[in-house]
Amino acid sequence: MANTADSSTKDGTGSGMGNGMGNRDTYKTLDLALRIGEMLLSAGAGAADVAATMLDVAHACGLRGATADVTFTELAMSHQRVYDEPAMIQIRQVRHREIDYEDLTLVDHLVRDLVSGRIDRDHAGAQLARIVSSGRRLPRWAVTLGWGAMGIGVGLLVGGNLVVTLIAGLAAIAVDLLQRRMSRRRLPGFYQQVAGGLLATLIAVGTAAGHLAVSPSLVVTAGIIMLLAGISFMGALQDALTGFPLTAGARIMEAMLATAGVIAGVSGGLTVGKILGVDLGRLNPGATALSDLPVMSVGAAVAAAAFAFASYAPLRSLLPIAVIAAVAEAVFSVAQDRGVGAAWSSATAAVLIGLVSYAVAGRVRVPPLVVVVSAIVPLLPGLSIYRGLSLLSEGGNGILAMINAATIAIALASGVIFGEYVAQPLKREARRLENRLSGPRLVGPLRARSGRQRAPQRAAIR
Repeated sequence: MANTADSSTKDGTGSGMGNGMGNRDTYKTLDLALRIGEMLLSAGAGAADVAATMLDVAHACGLRGATADVTFTELAMSHQRVYDEPAMIQIRQVRHREIDYEDLTLVDHLVRDLVSGRIDRDHAGAQLARIVSSGRRLPRWAVTLGWGAMGIGVGLLVGGNLVVTLIAGLAAIAVDLLQRRMSRRRLPGFYQQVAGGLLATLIAVGTAAGHLAVSPSLVVTAGIIMLLAGISFMGALQDALTGFPLTAGARIMEAMLATAGVIAGVSGGLTVGKILGVDLGRLNPGATALSDLPVMSVGAAVAAAAFAFASYAPLRSLLPIAVIAAVAEAVFSVAQDRGVGAAWSSATAAVLIGLVSYAVAGRVRVPPLVVVVSAIVPLLPGLSIYRGLSLLSEGGNGILAMINAATIAIALASGVIFGEYVAQPLKREARRLENRLSGPRLVGPLRARSGRQRAPQRAAIR
């Protein structure tokens, strides 16, 4: 529920000064904008896109001069009708976070319909209520299989053989089932990460005890990859680049805490292995092996499409995401083989993703964020973060690995944003980018058409 504070008239009529809206209309507009912002932020949108979208909603409903503030856990909007009256303020807490590209797409279409005038504020509120109350398109078991497919793709990507690839898929399924059960008991995410790392390492202990011809380090790497916080880390840097340092700092802390949980779980699994007398040798954190370029491209395509599927992305977007991820992985590998370096290779691939994703997202009718994040998943520096923190926890030199992870994340975030900057003018939709926005839009319309409330038109969410 939103907390409201209003020191002006309370009868709901208002004087109509300023932009011609009464207090009740103003509160309805602010409430709609906040609820839309809450849906976008909890579904994975960046802070800059959420703030700009909330202002677009208010502007489209005829409310000018509103301000919006976005932090990691709280959304706030305010409006002052006249200079000599206190501002009206509404605040909404964001407590639930889960990447859900189905809801993100539906809300994005709703905002576009509202901004274009196809629906009015009341109709938009009713549609938003239906989106919130409706169930998911996919059954939960299908999502679990999606994570398993992502594990298989990652196994191919890190150079694993058939056994490692199958183990990675089974480990991803087992970890998802375990975390889902723990989530039902409302256990914090840190403990879920510990349990996931422990389970993945115990699977590696089992393979070593069974004398399978696989590297335990590679099995652990493939098993924990879905737990690593590369998305949060890159999202934090994207928020920092677009002018939201507080939200960026909170996301970095969340990423570090999640990775620390994985390290604790892996350490616990190794301890169990020693107690059972299973010798894993010296575990190389974040180990990978060489693989052929076609195999790596296929692995990237499978991992990206499976991630999008498990995140409830519309099915029509899976094939384009797979193709973009495969091409980006090929560009990254070729650039790195030519001695360009990991950071510039990542930036080159990210620019390609940002440039292509904008046009592709328009054709498959999803927000560009859905295509961008899914396609960039195979390039994320989660393994570098894990390697750096693991070495630091063991008293080794993990600073270089952490610097490498930060460099790759900055290259990916800045590359995607630059690609969007180039792509939007090419589509001729950036003539009047809002000066309040620090970066290109990955969610929401580029511009809002102001106006008073219009008669509702029956436009279904596409």
